[in-house]
Amino acid sequence: MTNAPLKGWHHTPDVPLKVSPFFTWPLRPFDMLAWVWNSWFLITERLIIVGIALVSFYWFQPPLDETKTLAFGWIAEMFIRNLVLMSAVAGGLHLYFYTFTKQGQRLKYDPRPLMKNGKQFTLGGQIRDNMFWTLASGVTIWTAYEVLMFWAMANGYAPMLTWAAHPVWFVALFFVIPVWESFYFYWIHRFLHIPFFYKHVHALHHRNINVGPWSGLSMHPVEHVIFLGSVMVHWVVAAHPVHILYHLQYYALTAATTHTGFEGLIFKDENRLKLGTFHHQMHHRYFECNYGSLELPWDKLFGSFHDGTQAAGERIKARRARMSQS
Repeated sequence: MTNAPLKGWHHTPDVPLKVSPFFTWPLRPFDMLAWVWNSWFLITERLIIVGIALVSFYWFQPPLDETKTLAFGWIAEMFIRNLVLMSAVAGGLHLYFYTFTKQGQRLKYDPRPLMKNGKQFTLGGQIRDNMFWTLASGVTIWTAYEVLMFWAMANGYAPMLTWAAHPVWFVALFFVIPVWESFYFYWIHRFLHIPFFYKHVHALHHRNINVGPWSGLSMHPVEHVIFLGSVMVHWVVAAHPVHILYHLQYYALTAATTHTGFEGLIFKDENRLKLGTFHHQMHHRYFECNYGSLELPWDKLFGSFHDGTQAAGERIKARRARMSQS
């Protein structure tokens, strides 16, 4: 009974959920290697976004000589690229899973449909609301950070990393960025759950109790500034332009993929591409749990970890009761 999966879900992955083996004792080298392999290879979100970043850099990115001076032309070019990327990823996943229901209910966490109407939504419906905030605010602020970083690099304000000078770190930085994302996301997420900031900022994202691909980047503009501000670390940590593209594309595009509401994309009866995370899906339903990700153990350290079992559900329920009384 202790490790029995939660009730009320259409699909749950194997539980209890476990954090990265890099933070368990005793250390198990083979589990650690398996974690890295499964996170990156053979077909994963991370590797696909590395590919998107490379394509963006070589074919759809203005050169640094051009970004040295702010100009409408190259900024608009980057905005359109990001608009197309977000529309293709979030829109494509929504069409596949929800409009055409190509996978039916297989691997879908929540049995309920997305909300078509609701007074809490800016434009009267969940999908329209999510699309508006994602595209109008999210893509705009995402592009603004790219503009800032490429302008800073071109003018020598942000340190530049090159393949020729540091080939090992050049490759390693792709692996480090998701770990930094996990660290950064936990702490800004806890900050956004402070009652004042939750009410005035983060509540917009939490309109989505049952999430879909457009929900991930549906946020208040202030949250977009904070959330995407992760890339500002590269004013200190040297990076190449392709790392800047990867960093922001990883943040923005995986917001869509991890909120699909499905564990993965099925091909030939197998889950071939891991997508939505049950760990975060529970945060949207139960609220005061799973602020971070499984990459780092912050939730376990601070008592907010929900591993998907009924026993953990009771602990989180008791925790919420204590918080409401304090």
